[in-house]
Amino acid sequence: MLLRRSLLALLALAPLAGPARAAEMAPYSADAFAAAQKAGKPILVEVSAPWCPICKTQKPILAELGRQARFKDLVVFDVDFDSQKDVLRRFNARMQSTLIAFKGETETGRSVGETQPEWIEGLVEKTL
Repeated sequence: MLLRRSLLALLALAPLAGPARAAEMAPYSADAFAAAQKAGKPILVEVSAPWCPICKTQKPILAELGRQARFKDLVVFDVDFDSQKDVLRRFNARMQSTLIAFKGETETGRSVGETQPEWIEGLVEKTL
């Protein structure tokens, strides 16, 4: 009985421990993006809109990938499709639900409207 209580107590604390490190997700800023590129970080630019059903499908997939140890250094920049038109032009992104992968300063791939987890994972792997 004591062993069971100890195990239950440990399980109750487990969510507090969390993963060692997850991918960093942040709103896009030119300075932060340039710094991540200069540091040679794996980067994913996510062009999204709050009203977009495809974007809503992509977000939990990206969050799950970000929790994986191999993507711990990934930096995900969220670009708002409705309010950041200058950034859209900079990346030549014409639609919401666009994902653009970078390995440091080099663009390594992009997709538009993709919702298959394995395809999104393949794109994110190109950042490594």
